Amino acid sequence: MDNTTAPRDRRWLGLFAILGAMIMNLLDATVVNVAAPSIQADIGGTETSLQWIAASYTLALAVGLLTGGRFGDMFGRRRMLLIGVAGFVLASAACALAWSPGTLIGARVAQGLFGAVMIPQAFGLIRDLFPPQEIGRAFGALGPVIGLSTILGPVVAGLLVDADVLGTGWRMVFLINLPIGAFTLLAGSAALPRGRRRRDVRLDVTGALVAGVAIFLLVHPLVQGRELGWPAWLFAVAAGGAAALAVFVAQQLRRKRSGRTPLVEFSVLAKRSYTSGVAFVVVFFGSIVGFSLAMGLFLQMGLGFGPLRASVTMASWAVGAFFGSAFGAMAMARLGRRILHLGLALMTAGLAGTHLVLGRAGTGVDGGDLALPLVLYGFGMGMIFVPLFDIIMGDVDDQEVGSASGLLESFQQLGGSLGVAVLGTVFFSGVGAAPAVADFVGAARHVTLLSLALTVAAFALGFLLPHRARQQPPAPAETTPERRPTEPALV
Repeated sequence: MDNTTAPRDRRWLGLFAILGAMIMNLLDATVVNVAAPSIQADIGGTETSLQWIAASYTLALAVGLLTGGRFGDMFGRRRMLLIGVAGFVLASAACALAWSPGTLIGARVAQGLFGAVMIPQAFGLIRDLFPPQEIGRAFGALGPVIGLSTILGPVVAGLLVDADVLGTGWRMVFLINLPIGAFTLLAGSAALPRGRRRRDVRLDVTGALVAGVAIFLLVHPLVQGRELGWPAWLFAVAAGGAAALAVFVAQQLRRKRSGRTPLVEFSVLAKRSYTSGVAFVVVFFGSIVGFSLAMGLFLQMGLGFGPLRASVTMASWAVGAFFGSAFGAMAMARLGRRILHLGLALMTAGLAGTHLVLGRAGTGVDGGDLALPLVLYGFGMGMIFVPLFDIIMGDVDDQEVGSASGLLESFQQLGGSLGVAVLGTVFFSGVGAAPAVADFVGAARHVTLLSLALTVAAFALGFLLPHRARQQPPAPAETTPERRPTEPALV
């Protein structure tokens, strides 16, 4: 369908529908960081269960994103976004009704898979809705919403859990998706263009399944190892994951040689700048997501903060990220790659300050003590969000853009899952079986040091990235998996 097919007065309603889908995804990627202690107090489970509740969503999203975009090409973007939203809402209701850690983890997996169906359709639908001269305004409205939804997730979660609306407690962080989803379905049905299906696109089910098995086998030992005492069979599981990953690579190369479209264009991995960008994304988002989870747990389980007080403490992080995102958007064209190093330097200063505050204040640490270092950390993080993907894609050829950007999105989610697994394990290992407040402070300092080390590693990787962001030509009405535009990083 042409951009001009959608009636003018319905274009912005359609955009609001797309924003509704993206808001649900972004909120649910982070709400567990604050709600986790309340969840454990209500339905039980171990610390490892909390890690799986957080990681299961991003793991499922990482695997699903490999194929989600192709669903839109095969069956229509509008249809798949609406199906994804409907499934996401049902999965959210299942999360709210969960009676055990296992049922909640299963519902979170369903959330992630349906999220992977709806999210890849968003950018193509925007280009279907708006003519070229208005696309800039549409994406201009998109950026702040993405940023605010990402950083306000823990704050919203704290408010909802503490409010305990109608006795729902933590369940409201998932029930909030029901009205958002209902609006998205109604507005999307009324305003989104139907578009066309592509008969030449085929789905690589085998590749997606093998990739999913490989990722699960690699992450599983990291989450379960501490609780199980690192038995030998866990290392065998990790080796099986590596073998499954090798099978996936071989299957994708064979599919490419036979003339079929693979899930991953491995030619793009031959570019050092892009491969370094993949490593940067995994390290950067692993550090952020893992640190966020550990900080939320520390404030509540260690210092005894309620969900609202914890969310207010973390709001300083959100404020910094909001202003950092605005600065990053303005400065990316002038600074290029240097903006990443500037942001990482501020993040390093914030983490160093957090570690220093925890060491000096000890068990008497308060939310106000953490405000300044968290603002610094958030500002640096926000500076990186907007330009990151465009800088990583700077040396990618036009015909590789679709596969390269989709792969980055998957590795972003995988990095978040690894961050939860690794930093969560470090935190709970430091706490011990019968922890005192001092043990929680020590565990938080360990996590902060590891996050700082990961940030320094990202700083080093940044020197291998392209100097300038990718310059996008005016986009056509239809985007294919081979020519998909890059977009802001989504947490």
